[in-house]
Amino acid sequence: AGYGISQAARATPWDCSDWQAFAHDDRTTAILESLAENRGKTLYCGIDQSDTFAKAETWEAGRDRNERDDTIYWGERGSFRGFIAAQEGWLTEGESGITGQSEAVIFEFPREERRIRRTKRMSIASEGNCPDPEEGRTPGTLACSAWGSTSGAFGGNGAPSSKRNAQAIYDGRQWNQQWTRDWETSTPRGDRSWQTLATDAAKSACRARGYRSVSNVVVGRGHSRERNPAGGYDRGPNLGWFFHDTLAGGNVQFRARESRTWTATCKKVIRRNR
Repeated sequence: AGYGISQAARATPWDCSDWQAFAHDDRTTAILESLAENRGKTLYCGIDQSDTFAKAETWEAGRDRNERDDTIYWGERGSFRGFIAAQEGWLTEGESGITGQSEAVIFEFPREERRIRRTKRMSIASEGNCPDPEEGRTPGTLACSAWGSTSGAFGGNGAPSSKRNAQAIYDGRQWNQQWTRDWETSTPRGDRSWQTLATDAAKSACRARGYRSVSNVVVGRGHSRERNPAGGYDRGPNLGWFFHDTLAGGNVQFRARESRTWTATCKKVIRRNR
């Protein structure tokens, strides 16, 4: 208690009409429960006006609980947060705390300000590419599978056939099988699902923006409409294929991987005093 207290003297005396000391066989408990129940007027009404409690015994009862940054006495009648420096000085005749403060500071025990919690949300979506620095692409936030194995080597301008081979290897199929692939039912290479990969990517993107959590992660289609380079082996649109090539001695090899777009909601809790 004590932060933000006005230094100005009060124009109207404290109203002590409804103040009562808490009766208890243990004197310390009686003082602390009275401090907790009668916050806002305890020191004035209980000590200065009615002399219910003496300064010295009030200080002794509360000094071990005098933690200004946190409430550490929770009683049956309320909470007690400790004395501010001006109150310490008044209670101890200057041995602890400071003196020379106005009565508004000495006697007032303001109630703790209510803390407001507000949840801030922001909608985001994946962007950029898979993080493939060897390809010179700027890393983005797509959900990306692991690479498949390298395709067989094709000479000269055999890149389309090599890409088709890399796609087939990625899926565990033979390159000459004619079949189609649906982006909605396909699974990524590796031991994690598209939902998990998208959630992990969304978490990183949200934290980079200062948000602590993520929700409503929805997996979308691939990043582009790139189709299989060989028309007879159509893998369907929006699969988001990425390729990495290795060129040596006139021969080219490719690895294939897939991506998925996603949308999500970033969330963070903002706390402030009312």
